[in-house]
Amino acid sequence: MAPPKPAENPGVVVSLEQSENPPASAPHPAGRRPSKAEGKRDDYFVEKDGLRYAGTHLLIDLWGAKGLDDAEVVATALKRSVAACDATLLNLHLHRFSDTGGISGVAVIAESHISIHTWPERGYAAIDIFMCGACDPYRAIPELRRSFVPRSIQLSEQKRGLVG
Repeated sequence: MAPPKPAENPGVVVSLEQSENPPASAPHPAGRRPSKAEGKRDDYFVEKDGLRYAGTHLLIDLWGAKGLDDAEVVATALKRSVAACDATLLNLHLHRFSDTGGISGVAVIAESHISIHTWPERGYAAIDIFMCGACDPYRAIPELRRSFVPRSIQLSEQKRGLVG
């Protein structure tokens, strides 16, 4: 099945530029390269359960969900999910497809991203959350549940950049 075609005059439903230069305290996914004098590596890789990896990538399917054609609901859900994960929002962009009412969007965060693609006619949303550092992507799930009230949620996890 071919993806829906963008509207003739797509426009931006939501575009929030938080800052061209994120605050100095915001983590950077590629990490700051410490000097040799510092003697340690601060690259925001995760160390957990004896593993070292770039971050956790969640693939989330919402079924029987509501509000999937409402840009305000989607934007609020993404912003609340970012905050719940203790992530730093850099930019939020949503696009509505005129032929289906579906919305595709991404919250670009200092720690990576949260993206969403909705099929309101099916009550379905595909969401992916990738976060590095100390952020916990699982904390977004209650926000997504509150925002979209899905009948069911399917979840899978990948550890990205697994070193060992």
